[in-house]
Amino acid sequence: MTIIEPFRIKSVEPILFTTREQRAAILEKAFYNAFLIKADDVIIDLLTDSGTSAMSSAQWAGIMIGDESYAGSNSFFRFESAVQEMTGMPIVIPTHQGRASEKILFSIIGGKGKYIVSNTLFDTTRANIEVSGAEGVDLLCPEGKLPQVPAPFKGNMDVEALEKFIQEKGAEHIPLCMITVTNNSGGGQPVSMQNIRDVKKVCTQYGIPLFIDACRFAENSYFIKLREKEFANVSVPAIARELFSYADGCTMSAKKDAFANIGGFIALRDEALALKCRNLLIITDGFPTYGGLAGRDLEAIAIGLHEVMDEHYLQYRIRSIEYLTEKLIAEGVPVMQPAGGHAVYIDAKAFLPHIPSDQYPGQALVGALYLEGGIRGVEIGSLMFGKYDDAGQLIPSMMELVRLAIPRRVYTQSHIDYVAEVIIKVFKERHQIKGLAITYEAPTLRHFTARLKEIS
Repeated sequence: MTIIEPFRIKSVEPILFTTREQRAAILEKAFYNAFLIKADDVIIDLLTDSGTSAMSSAQWAGIMIGDESYAGSNSFFRFESAVQEMTGMPIVIPTHQGRASEKILFSIIGGKGKYIVSNTLFDTTRANIEVSGAEGVDLLCPEGKLPQVPAPFKGNMDVEALEKFIQEKGAEHIPLCMITVTNNSGGGQPVSMQNIRDVKKVCTQYGIPLFIDACRFAENSYFIKLREKEFANVSVPAIARELFSYADGCTMSAKKDAFANIGGFIALRDEALALKCRNLLIITDGFPTYGGLAGRDLEAIAIGLHEVMDEHYLQYRIRSIEYLTEKLIAEGVPVMQPAGGHAVYIDAKAFLPHIPSDQYPGQALVGALYLEGGIRGVEIGSLMFGKYDDAGQLIPSMMELVRLAIPRRVYTQSHIDYVAEVIIKVFKERHQIKGLAITYEAPTLRHFTARLKEIS
């Protein structure tokens, strides 16, 4: 039976259409960087699922009753209660978004000579670690490195590699282990509850705190329900609560699984660490009961954290990603398998084998999708994660992916069918796509502002 959207559309906004000729000029003017394209010039925007979701009527109603008191607003206490109920953690510190949480946390625990280990760190997380002087280390499970080979939990951390790394570097140099759920850089793949338990056991043995990057905790919890027999009859809130029970703390961008347009938080069990976080928060974001957010945003997050764990919504959400993935597989398009929770990931290395990593095949594919159909995606490959060796040669990313992140409750099936048609057409004409060269790059997070040109 068809799985329908578990909502009715109450308000709409227009899509502005462009021609291929117009998009060619727009792409060149944006230096082949989708981040530099105006939103009005995009037909289907899959750049990110962060802050781009459609809020519910209940969230908009909550916005109208937001308490904008500077300190101790009622909206904060409703927000605090929602996070405490979700995570079981007593200390809740709001921030204006996820990277603000990361900046505060890693400014305190990071530093030169330290390592933060993870299944896979995303771009802003890694940047905040590196800015502190520490080094981010990815220890992804072997199956997670094979995009087109299906496995149920390809977001898992390699537990054996974790223990080996701790023994090599010394636990005293590893202030934190962080598991990202779902694994965004690794194709939106979930992490199993058993893997979290196993990682926790190692961390406890060596006295290393375990944190969760919880941006997509609900999607990950639903995958656990679907794929781990132990949890088949367990509710998503109960699964989430157990997931967080193994953690000493978490960070979250509420712009993902809370449906909010802005916001985030740090949740902790350690009062001493919380005191340091609050002190830094006051300097950077604001008083500890608003953390750079308006009261209306705190209300929207509190409501969204409850709404996202509705299993009818999660069934629709996961199935919509599967639907697009299956259409592409049927036409031979190389994509990450199985489907992730929030996005379809195209394997750009396999899609464009004639373009080497130092000509950024993922970014070239992003440009081709925009040119053909006005679709905006994002490269997750050597432009985002590549580094240079001492000779100035590119050290490529482990994978060359293009992420098409589907905003929550925004696009209908016909939009997704259109996306599939565009991708398939580009795939059939893929040999015409040219590689790219960087003409400008920033020292950190270069993919946001880099300028590129086509290689003749």
